Amino acid sequence: MARSHKSLCRVAKGISIWWSTALVLVLAACGSGPSRPAAGPGPHFKIGQPYKINGNWYYPQFVTEYEAIGVASWYGHSYHGRLTANGEVYDMYALTAAHPTLQLPSVVEVVNLENGRSLVLRVNDRGPFVNNRLIDLSLAAARELGFERQGLAQVQVRYLGLARLDEAPIQPGEGREYATLSCQLPEPERLVC
Repeated sequence: MARSHKSLCRVAKGISIWWSTALVLVLAACGSGPSRPAAGPGPHFKIGQPYKINGNWYYPQFVTEYEAIGVASWYGHSYHGRLTANGEVYDMYALTAAHPTLQLPSVVEVVNLENGRSLVLRVNDRGPFVNNRLIDLSLAAARELGFERQGLAQVQVRYLGLARLDEAPIQPGEGREYATLSCQLPEPERLVC
């Protein structure tokens, strides 16, 4: 009888320690600052399948060279803090962009052809899907390129290479060196560099 009483006490003590630890962890999580958006797969490499939006078809593909001239727009407040197409969190104060077909995440150089300003941006989202626009920039990128107030600008976009998944978005005033990566896509969604 004494033996089973000791066993029961050990079990009760173990449960008590487990609940205390669980409570501490829950309370620590409550005070850990702002939470991330709804859980998703997390940042990931993405090309994607062809898709149709507003009657237009888009054909994402892996490219090693890309250069185009067209209209840039920007997006900000209503998307701030949401997940991007490749699972990153959109930050309108970072130098990022959305493109309808480039692999994600990519690094591009964008030149405002109206004033000559240029920036290196991280492409981590899909869009724009309005009026044949070429690229959608974050609020910070539009400010740096000098077209925040106008809303639109004629730009040149040049692909520089893939961005690393573990790399934070570029911030205004920050300089980074990017070397063009030599990569192959031997099978869908599997990148070898």
